Amino acid sequence: MDQRLERILPKVQKPARYTGGEYGEIMKNKAEVDLRFALCFPDTYEIGMSNLGLRILYGVLNQMEGVWCERVFEPWRDMAEEMKTAGIPLYALESGDPVRNFDILGFSVGYEMSYLGILDMLDLAGIPLRSAERTELKPLVFAGGTCMYNPEPIADFIDLAVIGEGEEADAELCLLYRRARDEGWTKAAFLKAAAQIPGVYVPSLYDVSYHADRTIAAITPKDGAPAAVTKRIIQNLDESYFPSKTIVPSTEIVHDRTVLELFRGCIRGCRFCQAGYVYRPIRRKSKDLLLKQAFEALSDSGYEEISLSSLSTSDYRELDGLCDGLLEWCEPRKVSLSLPSLRADNFSMELMKKVQKVRKSGLTFAPEAGSQRMRDVINKNVTEEDILNSCRTAFEGGWSAVKLYFMMGLPGETDEDILAISDLAFKVLQCWKKYATNKNRGVRITVSTSCFVPKPMTPFQWEGQNTMEEFRRKQQLLKDNMRSKAISYSWHDSTVSFIEAVLALGDRRLGPVLESVFRRSGGLAAWEEFFSEEAWNAAFTEKGVDPAFYANREKGEDELLPWSIIKTGVSEAHLKRERVLSREARTTPDCRTRCAGCGARTLSREGKCDD
Repeated sequence: MDQRLERILPKVQKPARYTGGEYGEIMKNKAEVDLRFALCFPDTYEIGMSNLGLRILYGVLNQMEGVWCERVFEPWRDMAEEMKTAGIPLYALESGDPVRNFDILGFSVGYEMSYLGILDMLDLAGIPLRSAERTELKPLVFAGGTCMYNPEPIADFIDLAVIGEGEEADAELCLLYRRARDEGWTKAAFLKAAAQIPGVYVPSLYDVSYHADRTIAAITPKDGAPAAVTKRIIQNLDESYFPSKTIVPSTEIVHDRTVLELFRGCIRGCRFCQAGYVYRPIRRKSKDLLLKQAFEALSDSGYEEISLSSLSTSDYRELDGLCDGLLEWCEPRKVSLSLPSLRADNFSMELMKKVQKVRKSGLTFAPEAGSQRMRDVINKNVTEEDILNSCRTAFEGGWSAVKLYFMMGLPGETDEDILAISDLAFKVLQCWKKYATNKNRGVRITVSTSCFVPKPMTPFQWEGQNTMEEFRRKQQLLKDNMRSKAISYSWHDSTVSFIEAVLALGDRRLGPVLESVFRRSGGLAAWEEFFSEEAWNAAFTEKGVDPAFYANREKGEDELLPWSIIKTGVSEAHLKRERVLSREARTTPDCRTRCAGCGARTLSREGKCDD
């Protein structure tokens, strides 16, 4: 370890974030490596190491001959300042080598508020922020993750974006980079060739022009770039890489457990949910393979908990059999099983008993809206009866803590819909009073509301977000009308949600704003301690950008949107149909009940959804 690093680690919080050396990390002989890949996560170690996608890519890339993939996380502010004072550039955990010496930097970006983290990490590494200032092939900077379905706000800073699932595309980029380096290509030549890889978007190969009203007039490809970039998917999850042997962190992380991915995609079609649309079509793993991977991962890591991961865990067809097989192994070893993403319309007593066999955890349901009308608007396909029956099942089974998640500011929402959240929470309390088997423990009902953020690739991508003032009024209205002290209420900051909407719906004219905010306030913008409303307001004013133009304005359906050339397989016609149905408060059945003809099955080799 660098002696300078040894001197500063005692001065910072959680020094284990920065040391590496964990059980399961991959070390390679530099003499046998000809491509260094820095897998970068623009947030803290605890968040990044909880990300299953990061662990998958780490394993996939390190399986490649001659490639060494190492992890890099954004340091906490105290560590960043100490590094600057000591002259230590951002480094990779495995080798401790400066990130600026790596061939490729790949950022995994799942949250728009992490954009400043990209700039922070590049700056700490001593790498120019803007792609145009990095004239050589090395280092290549690219990004992937859910946010890349609209990569335009960070177009100035990345050389390219991978759209969709990266396991295969990242490997193909490594092979192309190796060829370009060995043959002496220029960076421009490499980017032209990279744009021909399916799922790769190169911002510099597209010119964007604007109307006088600031809407986009045209997005014009050049130098042979494709007119549309279609996302990449893994066709067969049973044949895909899973990190059965993975890194066990030396310090506590957010999700400190084995995570087992059941399937990708979602059958439900909630109209607000970006993930539910962009991860289509449904692709699931077989039960027997999941059991094998679970036992291998638990045995190797020593974890005492396993969590089943998907967008809607209870929609996995073989869930009962999977849980039985897991518990047969886990129960005698005191390993607990947790099932997040349960739906209120298919939560059963039998499933509940399985969940609590080893260790009982809290239960969380997401009605998303208080009134049935609003649940129909967003196509939640859950009734009040479903919610109360699930709570009854939980209370009869001995649970005494339930969390209920809602969204505020959904399209077409009224004050009556807001008050319906309070009414539903009170009905859950009454349900506990009537059916709880252990009233001596008391009850904890937690209501949380987030602020609705319209997202690209959803039926609500044309909608405007409520203003911050309107969100605050609704939050106060709900707070004032909570009907019992047994119900606690928390809400998300509307200012952060406003900035999130600006970035989610924005275009490449936001690049100068992001750089200005970073220069004023630094990274870690997703953290309350470091979020600066003043920095954002000053940057918008300085750069002459009206944030309400992006966040609060309703877009015309004929408007060219910043992400228009990105294709997910779901047709725009389907999104428009769903938007019409939302305004009529009419629901669309789930994919298992009836195919809605969204178009995503065209991405499957067999031309169908696996489910």
